[in-house]
Amino acid sequence: MCGIVGYYGKNEKKEIVIEGLRELEYRGYDSAGIAIMDKEELCHFKAVGKLSNLETKMSDFHSQGAGVAIGHTRWATHGKPTELNAHPHLGEYSFVVHNGIIENYKELKEQLQSQGASFVSQTDTEVIVHLFESHQNRLKNPFAAFEATIKELRGAYAILLITKAQSDTIFFAKHGSPMLLGFNTDEIFFASSDTAIIGKATEVYYLQDGQYGAIEGGAVKLFDTHGSKTFVRQKLSADKAMAQKEGYRFFMEKEIYEQSTVMGDTLMGRVMDNGIAFDEIDTTLLEGIEDIKICACGTSYHSAMVGAYLLERLAKIKTSVEIASEFRYKEPLLTPNTLFVTISQSGETADTLEALKMAKKAGLRSLSICNVDNSSIVRESDAAILTRAGIEKGVASTKAFATQVMVLWMFTLFVAKQRHTIDNEKLQQELSAILQTPTALKFNDTLHAKINRLSKRYLHGHGFFFIGRDIFYPLALEGALKLKEISYLHAEGYPAGEMKHGPIALADSELFTIALMPQTMQYEKIKSNVEELSARDATILAISPLPFELADDFIQTTHANHPMLEFFEMMVVTQLLALEVAIRLGNDVDMPRNLAKSVTVE
Repeated sequence: MCGIVGYYGKNEKKEIVIEGLRELEYRGYDSAGIAIMDKEELCHFKAVGKLSNLETKMSDFHSQGAGVAIGHTRWATHGKPTELNAHPHLGEYSFVVHNGIIENYKELKEQLQSQGASFVSQTDTEVIVHLFESHQNRLKNPFAAFEATIKELRGAYAILLITKAQSDTIFFAKHGSPMLLGFNTDEIFFASSDTAIIGKATEVYYLQDGQYGAIEGGAVKLFDTHGSKTFVRQKLSADKAMAQKEGYRFFMEKEIYEQSTVMGDTLMGRVMDNGIAFDEIDTTLLEGIEDIKICACGTSYHSAMVGAYLLERLAKIKTSVEIASEFRYKEPLLTPNTLFVTISQSGETADTLEALKMAKKAGLRSLSICNVDNSSIVRESDAAILTRAGIEKGVASTKAFATQVMVLWMFTLFVAKQRHTIDNEKLQQELSAILQTPTALKFNDTLHAKINRLSKRYLHGHGFFFIGRDIFYPLALEGALKLKEISYLHAEGYPAGEMKHGPIALADSELFTIALMPQTMQYEKIKSNVEELSARDATILAISPLPFELADDFIQTTHANHPMLEFFEMMVVTQLLALEVAIRLGNDVDMPRNLAKSVTVE
């Protein structure tokens, strides 16, 4: 999501940092900033919006001679996109930039405020610089103060810090968020992606989790919990396009792979020992609410359907789901005791935005689930929960869908606890499963290679049926949509029990059935439905932890102790299948024909 660039050297630091940040624009951002040590004076500039706004602010600034600089593009997680919330964050004599989420920032902030620290932003990042200065004021040793600081942080971080207490130094640390060092003669670069330093550095070292250190006198001091570390540089690629894709063939492929990491961002600071915490929601939002209506389009509509199953099952609250383009014209009955929830990746989906305005006009309270802070839908809503998926360049949504479903799952537990419809034992089971989700989203090369081999059998025929039951029915719809979007093959999602009510008439050897067969939810029922299709000679691809003897092809999943873990693992399989079929057909996976990423018209 956010982008970091740092520089140690003699050249014009402003240009180097801005050029690096520009190469990271593809990651998405809503504000940007730079801090530069100029003749032992710390100068900083921030701007909301595009980098061009920051450049305008810095047009008259120039820095000469050896020095250090750090820059950042921010995608809001804590606090709105404002100049105060933009990085770098300032203490009394130091600046910090940070990617990730500090989980214990609230307790650290309270501790620092009790010691007299003054905070100006709503971010978690600001605690880092104040914590560093608290230790520095006590220890009078900047490196020791930095070590003490990172020892107190919980969560994910990539950090660069500069300070007047040691003006020729950049301090750095990595845990859970990417960070690398680049080298070129007597210059040293930092970045959250090698895209930012291609053409500037010739060699690179990718920091490992738990590593930290400092650039002092042009030399790298590197440490981990076991002490001082040596490291080996490697040659840096010169292909910027491939660097953005990080070695993957398409952005969609990259985004499928990064779902596990992104899900960690979605969870951070929200999953507590005794429940779910949403800083974005005032508990009064739910007072007097008797039912929930969710409105969305496309992939977001499928995530909404999953949410409806969960809300009714666990929170025991009546929940309905509406397609936004239909909702606008059906003259819906809207009552004040309904919470109106909208879901959108971009926050600009025209039909969903208009539906929200209708609900607001009718006096309903509103909540949006969105990936883009300060978007139209977020601004229009009474409250908003950000999915924190980062920018998604592939038109066919993957990680946006996964994070929407997770937010709905967490929101369900939030509502259930407030309504007292879930006991502590069940709550702990759900929280445990949520924390296992990033692992369920990981997959190895063996699985991907198997799907690649299978895909060559699915390039013809007269169509696909994706079938599932319960929460796996909306997953079947989403799996079919992914295949349609990028392969241009006809595919439909159906509730498995509905096949015999008409669609089974299409069954023959040229009908491909993708059967989602979870062990934890109605396995015997779905097995019976698939047997009916097999008896009519349909070609069956079964996705399940349990071998199915009638399957023509079988992909075995591993997570079978909670339906949602099975859901996310099967989701990845359907995404990879669509990807590999589309690639074999020679299609542009990232930019499928006739489609746009954000649908801003009816």
